[in-house]
Amino acid sequence: MTVGIVGAGQLGRMLALAGYPLGLEFLFLDKDAATPGAQLAPSLTGSFTDPKLLDELARRSEVVTFDWENVPVEALDRIAKGTRIAPPRDALATAQDRLAEKALFQQLRIPTNAHRAVASLTELEAAVQAIGLPGVLKSRRLGYDGKGQAVLRERKDIEAAWATLAGQPLIYEEFVPFDYEVSLIGVRSTSGEVATYPLNRNLHREGVLRLTRAPWHAPAVEAAAKRYLRKVLAHFDYVGVLAIEFFVRRGKLIANEMAPRVHNSGHWTIEGAVTSQFENHLRAILGLPLGDTSAIGHSAMLNLIGEMPPRAALLADKSLFLHDYGKQPRPGRKLGHVTVSETTARRRDLRAAALLKRIESRKI
Repeated sequence: MTVGIVGAGQLGRMLALAGYPLGLEFLFLDKDAATPGAQLAPSLTGSFTDPKLLDELARRSEVVTFDWENVPVEALDRIAKGTRIAPPRDALATAQDRLAEKALFQQLRIPTNAHRAVASLTELEAAVQAIGLPGVLKSRRLGYDGKGQAVLRERKDIEAAWATLAGQPLIYEEFVPFDYEVSLIGVRSTSGEVATYPLNRNLHREGVLRLTRAPWHAPAVEAAAKRYLRKVLAHFDYVGVLAIEFFVRRGKLIANEMAPRVHNSGHWTIEGAVTSQFENHLRAILGLPLGDTSAIGHSAMLNLIGEMPPRAALLADKSLFLHDYGKQPRPGRKLGHVTVSETTARRRDLRAAALLKRIESRKI
């Protein structure tokens, strides 16, 4: 049984690694031949909108999924003529447009921050007047890991932000002075079976995830996050893994964005849960029973960004799990991650803080 994957980055690679023990085969489609996924499985190389490649991917696959939220929706429409697609294309289309995403949250009565669409400098000035400062001007599409954003703290920042981001659909959002960030990852199968993982607490710097700790003990916050995630799953008749990222302010959730795919904050589940998010995504899209999402111990996942620390130095820690994606170093690029697990949350948090400091100071 072959699973097609549009995009062959590290998420696709980890899907393949999770699927091989289940007897699955994989076929990637990516514009680049040198990808993390292509190191493990056959890969069609070319444009995401090449009709011949899309038709071949559909013909050779039982189901097609994707590892990147910026896959052109028209590519999925072409694939859907020849095979099943999961998650649903409408979920992907919504996640690709921040304005549509915010509208969905509002429709489902999921709290989110104040925002306005912006198409001109005059509209930006009006949005700032209505919503206030500080705020964030963002591209509505193709933004991830903090890209395509400008923070406005004073009125003098308006013209500079506009000059930087003008020429594309934009959205101005209220800046949320949050206490911390969390994400919740859930999965829904073709039969409607739903499972959720424990709550994640996340640390971002410059828009990029640096550290995830799970399970994060915040019962009321987790219960609300589960309610909101189930609303989105039901709305789309969703199949596969879905993640929603939230700000937490004074114990209340504010939805920031959703990701209709396996998610960086769920990498800890490979070693830290009974069934990883990657295996459960495959189970879900193939109509198989979902696996147990319970945590094993208390885990922390740290991204390795821009430059890989020496492998020997990392592996000298006997209880550390290293994942090297096989990518070329580049500033800001996610090259791998490490996961550690402890018997208590306090031991995990102390160890994660020390390890993050060592990684970021390059003293490892």
